Amino acid sequence: MKKHITVEVCCGSVDDCLLAEKLGADRIELNHALELGGLTPSLGTFLEAKRQISLPICVMIRPRGAGFDYTEIQFQAMLKDAELFIEHGADGLVFGFLNEDGSINEERTCQMVKAARGKEAIFHKAYDSTKNMEDSLKTLIRCGITRVLTSGGAVYPNIVEGCKELGRLQDLYGDQIQILPGGGVREHNARQVLKLAHTGQIHLTAKNTLIDESTGHYHTAGNRSGLEYLAVGEMNLKKIMEQIRGFDDDDPDTLVTLFPG
Repeated sequence: MKKHITVEVCCGSVDDCLLAEKLGADRIELNHALELGGLTPSLGTFLEAKRQISLPICVMIRPRGAGFDYTEIQFQAMLKDAELFIEHGADGLVFGFLNEDGSINEERTCQMVKAARGKEAIFHKAYDSTKNMEDSLKTLIRCGITRVLTSGGAVYPNIVEGCKELGRLQDLYGDQIQILPGGGVREHNARQVLKLAHTGQIHLTAKNTLIDESTGHYHTAGNRSGLEYLAVGEMNLKKIMEQIRGFDDDDPDTLVTLFPG
C-alpha cells in the first residue's frame, strides 16, 4: 500500500536545507562538517535555516569527530549548546553517548533528554556501535528517547545488511520508540530499506563532494586535500526522493527487486 514516507535529510548548511525543502523533504537534521560525520552547527546557521525554511529542524549536538565518550568539559558544553538551540526554537536534539566499553552512557543520555525540554530527543548512529542492539534499545526507551537513527548495526554503506534486524526491532519496539533507518541510503536501495525495515520514515544525505578552489594556488598539482567538502547533491537527492515517493509496500516489482528469481 502506498503511504507517505517521512524523509529526513541530513544537512550541513542553510543551502542544503533550502535544497532539501525544495525537493520535498519532511524534516531536517542540521549539522556542520558532514565530512566528519556531522558536528554541532553554529547558532547563526540554525537561526538562518529557521528563518529560511518551514520544515522541522533537529540539531546535532556533537562537539568533535571520532567516538562518543566525551570528557566532562565537552559534555557540559554540549548541554549548553542544547539549551541554546532549544531556547531558539529547535524541534529536537540529535546526540549519542557511549561509555569506554561501547555501552550506552545512560546517565548522560537521560540528562540530554531532559535538556530537550519535551522536544524530540534523537539518539544517533552511536547506537550501531553497541554490542547488544536490543538491550541498548531498551536502555534508550528507558531514558525517554523519541527516535534512534540506525543502520541495524551494518557497516556503512551496507545498510541493507542490517535492515532485517531493523524490521525485527521495529516489530518488537516500534510502539515505544521510533526506528529511523539511515547510513548508506541511496537511489538503488531506498525501497529495499523501507520494505525490510517496516518503518514509515527514512534518513539520508544524498551527499556530493564540492570543491572550493579559492586556496588552490597553495596546493601542489593533483593534490586536492583541503579543497573538498560534502554537501547535499541536488541530483542525488532528486533521484532518491523519486524512489521513495514511488514506494508501494504491496508492489510486486519491489519484491522482485529484493528477491530476484
